[in-house]
Amino acid sequence: MFKKILVANRGEIACRVMRTAKAMGIKTVAVYSDADARAPHVLMADESVRLGPAPAAESYLKAELILLAAKETGADCIHPGYGFLSERESFALACAEAGIAFVGPPPKAIAAMGDKIESKKLAKAAGVNVVPGYLGEIDSTDHAVEIAGGIGYPVMMKASAGGGGKGMRLAYSEQDVREGFEATKREGLASFGDDRVFIEKFIESPRHIEIQLIGDQHGNIVYLNERECSIQRRHQKVVEEAPSPFVTPAMRKAMGEQAVALAQAVGYYSAGTVELIVSGADTTGEGFYFLEMNTRLQVEHPVTEEITGLDLVELMIRVAAGEPLGFSQDEVKLNGWSIENRVYAEDPYRGFLPSIGRLVRYNPPHPSPSRSREGLGEGVTYTPATTPLGEPLPQPLPQAEGEPRVRVDDGVREGGEVSMFYDPMIAKLITWAPARDGAIAAQIAALDAFELEGPGNNIDFLSAIMQHPRFQSGALTTGFIAEEYPDGFHGAPADAELLKTLAAVAAFAATAEADRARRIDGQLGKRLRPPADWVVSIDKTNHAVTISTDGITVDGEELDLALEYTPGDRMVVADGHGVDGDEHLTIRIAKARAGFKLTTRGAIHVVRVLPARVAPYTAHLIEKVAPDLSKFLICPMPGLLVRLDVAAGDKVEAGQALAVVEAMKMENILRAEKTGTVKSVAAKTGDSLAVDQVILELD
Repeated sequence: MFKKILVANRGEIACRVMRTAKAMGIKTVAVYSDADARAPHVLMADESVRLGPAPAAESYLKAELILLAAKETGADCIHPGYGFLSERESFALACAEAGIAFVGPPPKAIAAMGDKIESKKLAKAAGVNVVPGYLGEIDSTDHAVEIAGGIGYPVMMKASAGGGGKGMRLAYSEQDVREGFEATKREGLASFGDDRVFIEKFIESPRHIEIQLIGDQHGNIVYLNERECSIQRRHQKVVEEAPSPFVTPAMRKAMGEQAVALAQAVGYYSAGTVELIVSGADTTGEGFYFLEMNTRLQVEHPVTEEITGLDLVELMIRVAAGEPLGFSQDEVKLNGWSIENRVYAEDPYRGFLPSIGRLVRYNPPHPSPSRSREGLGEGVTYTPATTPLGEPLPQPLPQAEGEPRVRVDDGVREGGEVSMFYDPMIAKLITWAPARDGAIAAQIAALDAFELEGPGNNIDFLSAIMQHPRFQSGALTTGFIAEEYPDGFHGAPADAELLKTLAAVAAFAATAEADRARRIDGQLGKRLRPPADWVVSIDKTNHAVTISTDGITVDGEELDLALEYTPGDRMVVADGHGVDGDEHLTIRIAKARAGFKLTTRGAIHVVRVLPARVAPYTAHLIEKVAPDLSKFLICPMPGLLVRLDVAAGDKVEAGQALAVVEAMKMENILRAEKTGTVKSVAAKTGDSLAVDQVILELD
């Protein structure tokens, strides 16, 4: 077995690999850029090596620096994590030449499957269904328009070496192709060093389902069931689950066997994923098509671990060391249901704009202890969760069989920075339960308890998805988010029962605050009693609330709630919520002007709380009118201005593309809100822009 492993990646996956390596008794080496000098994965490792400046192209993507770090530290193997370098055949070859084991598939398999165009040709030759499309070289935008017209709209333009939702554009018309083709090429070149693009037919109402594979160097390869990853935004996965609510046992077998056959055709070993696009309208189970094969560990691998009891990282390391799998296809388990939500640094209330900055507060829900699970084969174990710095969590008594559990995979800590240079994912929240509804309920409760302040985040949006009737029914497609939130996200809807509970919590907290205020020493006169009657305004609706020693009354109805709040608390747990009074509702609470900001069940509620004798006077307040900013093109997120399409004096139409800003490796097209003439330009190509910075002004 290896003695020292270098993890050629950063963030949560670097911590994830190191946890397993430490459990196996293997020393760890971290690599880092200047932006990550004090990152958790660096502090967690036994040794660390600086690679270079913050941009990935000058640090993490430099294979020669990774190899040099391995040689200097005496590492005898390299794990690429999610694959900054894993899809590069030359890197795996260079590892072999240097006498350093590569924890991944063989170079030939990487080359065969890492190129989306060539992999589709191989799959087609092997008899695997592939999506209709054009796999040859595309010379120009005009050529792309011609090809797209021949295939028939809608079409998908994809960077050949792309992944993670980057380098992809959906086109419904010739104009979409003309606007998006060059951007797809640029994203492919910037993120993967390859600007080739291919075009294929977009299957409407599709489901994204993938098969997890693991193979050894002795010719054994098995599939570890499937994952459904249909909940996506801009082709980037947001929610994953295993198994899929759509896949039948017969489909699972057919997909798995086809995936194994494809992997065997290229001599594959280690972990890998065959991604399939599946027609949700085809109930025969035969409407699935090969999309691509990822020759690396996937971000969503924890849900597979949760339902199989396997540690995929440990299996990868053992396979790289030449050990056999030690179990067969018939021994692969499917136990329960697991769901993973990706917590991103993006603001769903502002069109999912990327967000950066310091994690002022980061307190994820406490992971549950892992119940004991029997491994499949000698040495196959499951690594329990740890803190962001790698110290084992205190383990209470093992949970009973079948009890839901929570797992958090992250690589950040409170006070750290979310940088504009890397992927916006902050953490992965994983839940397991015996059945799908239990895993969903555990997600909702855990998201309510997730404290994250500083950068904008998508926690409320994730909770809204978990509560959505369509998600809960399993009627998923890759267009779910666009179809269900066509006008953007404004918070999950709250029913009458929830609003009454929030009104009670707000009034209870206001009473506690007033009681503390009256106890301050040195006040003139006698101490006043805190108000008992309040008017709580939520979503422009007033609720009359009375707080007394007898209980809490909202709009004349007595609520049987158990509450506890001390001024300064950041969370309130309301026991007794729900129609049957058996729910525990966790609410994040923060003081706001004239009330509180209450966050729970996928929405932020800014609540005004006033004594009943004061509340009537609010009718005389004048509302402030927001200024008209439509004549300005304002940068909505921190980023780099990579293209400016107009100059002073140019006439523009509403909806016209004016500029392109790159943030977190994604290009964002900024358009004119109205027709006008460019009066002045305040920025130039190459400028680093701050959020809300003016780029140009229109007459």
